Amino acid sequence: MRTKTLILAAAIATAGLATSMAQTTVYSVNTVGYVNLTIPSNFSIVANPLIGATNTIVALFTSAPQGTIVYKFVNQQYVLNTLRPGALGWSDKNMTLVPGEGVFIFNPGAGYTNTFVGEVASGNLTNAIPAGFSIISSMVPQAGKLTTDLGYVTGSGSQSVYLYDSVNGYTIKSTLPSGAWIGGEPTINVGQGFFINVPTARNWTRVFTTGG
Repeated sequence: MRTKTLILAAAIATAGLATSMAQTTVYSVNTVGYVNLTIPSNFSIVANPLIGATNTIVALFTSAPQGTIVYKFVNQQYVLNTLRPGALGWSDKNMTLVPGEGVFIFNPGAGYTNTFVGEVASGNLTNAIPAGFSIISSMVPQAGKLTTDLGYVTGSGSQSVYLYDSVNGYTIKSTLPSGAWIGGEPTINVGQGFFINVPTARNWTRVFTTGG
């Protein structure tokens, strides 16, 4: 397990071609709001908790300091997006971050608050998780335990969740073949992405309503 953690950390230094993780969202109640998310100095894994008018990195991270780097990881590879000086702007202006995905972000400066504005996804929600490693998140702005509150079904087979923070690095939560969590169920915050390693592709499905 330690080896996998070191591999993930070292992989930040490399980039490759990647395709977007597929999400299917059906929403019925258009509840609009905002989420203020603290982006700490150094590395963190973040997520977009709302359906914005434009879910591009350009539109979502308007307060990011020059030199910020976004690392999107899909199919065991990274693609980088760097905020360059002045009019150059982001190196990949088409990169998106939709609810259900997550990205590593490197903040070269002091911590700051990033504000996400958009609709809360509701109705029948499906987040498609590929086999192996990927970075995912809750598709709705809700904090809680991954299975108990956020509706992720572990199913059969061992799997691992890697929570990351800029101070302590990785915390690993794994399951037994029965699906029970070893060392306690992981708790996910609003706007927090995380690595997951699953033996086979699966869907994280849930029904979510805002009560509007």
